[in-house]
Amino acid sequence: MPETTNSQEKQNRTASDNQPCTRKWSADYAKMVLSELKTQRGIVVPLVVMNLTWVAKMAITTAFLGRLGGLQLAGGALGLTFANVTGFSVHTGLCGAMEPICGQAYGAKNFKLLHKTLLMTIFLLLLVTVPISFLWLRVDKILIHFGQQEDLSVVAKNYLFYLLPDLVITSLLYPLKAYLSSQSTTVPIMFSYALALAFHVPINIFLAKEQGLQGVSMASWITDLLVLTVLAIYVIMVENSKGGKWKEGGWLDQGYGDWIKLLKLSGPCCLTTCLEWWCYEILVLLTGHLDNAKQAVGVLTIVLNFDYLVYSIMLSLATSASIRASNELGANRAGPARQSAYVSLTLSVVSGWICCLVMVAARGSWGSLFSHDKGIIRGVKKMLLLMALVDIVNFPLAVCGGIVRGTARPWLAMYANLGGFYLVALPLAAVLAFKVTLGLGGMLMGFLVGVIACLALLLMFVFRINWDEEASKAQILAEVSKDGNHKTAETVDNGRVWEHI
Repeated sequence: MPETTNSQEKQNRTASDNQPCTRKWSADYAKMVLSELKTQRGIVVPLVVMNLTWVAKMAITTAFLGRLGGLQLAGGALGLTFANVTGFSVHTGLCGAMEPICGQAYGAKNFKLLHKTLLMTIFLLLLVTVPISFLWLRVDKILIHFGQQEDLSVVAKNYLFYLLPDLVITSLLYPLKAYLSSQSTTVPIMFSYALALAFHVPINIFLAKEQGLQGVSMASWITDLLVLTVLAIYVIMVENSKGGKWKEGGWLDQGYGDWIKLLKLSGPCCLTTCLEWWCYEILVLLTGHLDNAKQAVGVLTIVLNFDYLVYSIMLSLATSASIRASNELGANRAGPARQSAYVSLTLSVVSGWICCLVMVAARGSWGSLFSHDKGIIRGVKKMLLLMALVDIVNFPLAVCGGIVRGTARPWLAMYANLGGFYLVALPLAAVLAFKVTLGLGGMLMGFLVGVIACLALLLMFVFRINWDEEASKAQILAEVSKDGNHKTAETVDNGRVWEHI
């Protein structure tokens, strides 16, 4: 009997000793999560504001085109869509390579690599601008070849001709944004975009009155030029005040290995972005072949206008996930990198459900903001329910893409997008819409299935990440030697650098 009592007392003492340890671990974990959420809030909120200003800029441009007349609205919108699909999506995608390289370099405090990546990306975008410009100058012939009306095609070409300077401006602006955001510096980006948006309306009023369609087109690149000027001044002032970052070098010593590194990452990043953007455009084109095409296109356009607002939050969360993962990996902190990724993923799920509920709540009034046609309003009310389900999946999908991009493996997202969107979503959407005759609802249901397939692939990739191994690889990508010093391009063995890419 005494032996039993002693044994029970020992178990009770062990349990009581473990309770403080468990409580301490829980408190530490909760503190870590709250700290990570605070860090990500500082990155995400300014990016959300910036992306919303971009949406507002597009809406203002469309509104001023509409004031010029129906032909100018249709032709200008057609030109703007062509510009997004063939130009700005390519620039955005190519800049995606800066997130893992600059993010990991910043985590490793290798400012030399930050500098050289910034300059190389600018040069790459300027180089790509040349073939894109020739494409824009022949847009009328391209559109007519694919069955577009001649008058609309001519207006689209006119709009794009005066938008050409924006290709050069964004070749400087996008890398500069990526350079700052990879260092978790997003507040200046927010303020520069907000300031430019404040000037966008008066610039449009003046130029639209003086130049018409050409003036509206010119107003777009003038606004972007203002953003570029403000950000460039900020970077110069801050770097000079720190008195050292510029002196780290890296401005003119790019080597062959550096270019291979950038190109091997920028290609998959570009394809990932373009595959996603193009898929939505293909969906709109397919909608134009439905029996009630005019109403269906109108419904989908209004629904996508809401989705663009949601996409602003989605994209910001994805960028934050990429920045946090790459910064921690570059600093050789595998545990915090994993934790930041999982916090980002959890945050995306919560945000997806919140946006879904907002979309469902607003579905009764959203359509009436754009049209008085009762058929279109009813269609918007139904389709927003399906789009809300799509966005629940889209949020974690976007963040998973950001996580794998932060680990310098963007081709995983490219494979997932290719399989989910093009092998599942679009074929299934076409079958349900045209063969099963479910119309626009069938298209969105097919799209939903494809997005779920895409998310399943990416989740599998993310949960199988070996974070310790990725942290070791990040030291090679960030050119950090075993003693903690930064390697030069000449001292890095290219074979080992590309072993993990």
